[in-house]
Amino acid sequence: MSSVSADPIPQPDEPVPGMDPVACTRWWRMPHAASPWLHEEVGSRMAERLQWFREPPASWLNWEPVSGGLGVHRKLRQRLPQAACWLHAARPDLALAATREASSSGGWTSWWRRREPAGPSLAGADTRVRMLWANMVLHAESSPLTLIRRWHRHVEVDGFLMFSCLGPDSLRELRQLYSDRGWPAPAHDFTDMHDWGDMLVRQGFAEPVMDMERITLSYSSASALLDELRTLGRNLSSRRQAGLRGRGWRRQLERAIESELPRGPDGRLLLTFEVIYGHAFKAPPRVPVAASSTVGVDDLRAMLRKPRP
Repeated sequence: MSSVSADPIPQPDEPVPGMDPVACTRWWRMPHAASPWLHEEVGSRMAERLQWFREPPASWLNWEPVSGGLGVHRKLRQRLPQAACWLHAARPDLALAATREASSSGGWTSWWRRREPAGPSLAGADTRVRMLWANMVLHAESSPLTLIRRWHRHVEVDGFLMFSCLGPDSLRELRQLYSDRGWPAPAHDFTDMHDWGDMLVRQGFAEPVMDMERITLSYSSASALLDELRTLGRNLSSRRQAGLRGRGWRRQLERAIESELPRGPDGRLLLTFEVIYGHAFKAPPRVPVAASSTVGVDDLRAMLRKPRP
């Protein structure tokens, strides 16, 4: 098993306006015991997009696999049985334990276990893969440019990134309820998919492809809705109300939700989530035109392997 090593990354970019970087770090370092249902569903839909690629990746890195979906991780291991698998997580000990359990609890036969490649292993600073998989991560990151730049270094030349995240139309019914009462927003603002595409290009990725869908979930009660939201994340806004709220606040919020959120034909409460999907390739590096140019060894090897047009 490889060891964890600090990835020497540049100084973080300025946090996204309105996001609390301390709260973001605290969220990722929390011990996530299970994967949210919505994240599993989004990850399964993202996995269907792998059929768009001519060749399956020979190696891949799963970024925050517990939050992104342990069930999806198991499906990808089955779909890519010969691919080397790597993990990155803010809590690497928990991620390793959880993915081992997920891999051994799917009813696989002893034949499969004999043929299963070693791993997964923890990614280090020098880990390079054909595919970096990041399901439902970016919307909870306070310095996304730094993270995307880090992803770019982990992807091999001609490899690709696949990711998903929440979009700005998420929780629109709940946001309206809070706004009508003059309360601070129930969640931080989410980034538009066109902005994600621009950021990918700025950090060196090429040919970004973005698409979006809206998923409407229904709930039997306001209590069930709020309990589900707590599994998906936290309000990472720097403008969120300070201090803890008590049971009286919770009861007031539940009454407001029961009375004002839309309901489906069956009477269940409805809540919208906008989900953004994206993938992009890592293009071969370009040598700057100058009297004297410096090219890294890895970049030079990649350029020499690239066939001439």
